[in-house]
Amino acid sequence: MSTVRIVTDSTADLTPETARQYGITVVPAYVHFGNQTFRDGIDISGDELYRRLVEGSVHPTTSAPSPGDFEEVFSELSRDTNQIVVVVVTAKMSAIHSSALLGANSLAGKCRIEVIDSKSVSMGLGLITLAAADVAREGGNIHEVVAAAREAIPYVHVFAMLDTLKYALRGGRLNRASRLLGSVIKVKPLITVKDGEVVPAGVVRTRAKAVDRIIDFTSKSLPCIDTAIVFNGPREEAEGLADRLESRCSFKIPHISRIGPGLGVHAGPGTLGVAVRLDNKVVRKDKPGGSKDKKLALPSLRGQRK
Repeated sequence: MSTVRIVTDSTADLTPETARQYGITVVPAYVHFGNQTFRDGIDISGDELYRRLVEGSVHPTTSAPSPGDFEEVFSELSRDTNQIVVVVVTAKMSAIHSSALLGANSLAGKCRIEVIDSKSVSMGLGLITLAAADVAREGGNIHEVVAAAREAIPYVHVFAMLDTLKYALRGGRLNRASRLLGSVIKVKPLITVKDGEVVPAGVVRTRAKAVDRIIDFTSKSLPCIDTAIVFNGPREEAEGLADRLESRCSFKIPHISRIGPGLGVHAGPGTLGVAVRLDNKVVRKDKPGGSKDKKLALPSLRGQRK
């Protein structure tokens, strides 16, 4: 039986090195500045995106890879395998899931392709994809790889600080209720992902307090089996956060990844966050009777402004 191949989209924010190491194929989303179109991470870098975002007069938009883009990738991979697992960004925020399904339909009967909605974004999606890739690298069959990805989904959580809500609101990636946060000046909005949607998780007055909140969130996310820091500000800030987390939580941060153009359009510059994957086996053992999984208590707006 051929090795299961893993595919994701560029909003997973996996570094090229990590994607190569785990044998993951990344399909790029698109970034549009007026009539100019760029492939996320290929034709436009993070540095160029954030420069144009801040200095330019045209606000960019994004779009999903086409079904044809996915079909091309699947056709190429099908030369070496008849089993492909595709893990993509939450379907509630993007048409990428639909495009992947349509692309997979074109190879029906030739190659088995399973498309999974991660219900997450950025390295939340990345960690779920890596969970699938781990099983594939160990020789797991497509049923085992799919199970690994689906099992990871409810145990992956994302928590981040935006420097401003301006870009998220422009891109329509937050709901109307979130505009209440946007009306508060001189604060740092905090966001998380719940049921596949990016939602507000409070506000703080300074970046320093936001970093403290990220550390508190992560320290309450134990036992943790995989962790990633995501950023699009100074790398030194992300590395400093990693040092503090490793000291506080006594585990290594294996992934520090820059938020790519596909998500950076909506997050804006200065974003800093963390994605964690809880160890579901340990979590289940900790739950008396094992009848229900213990889930991480996510932050709420109430009482969070400091």
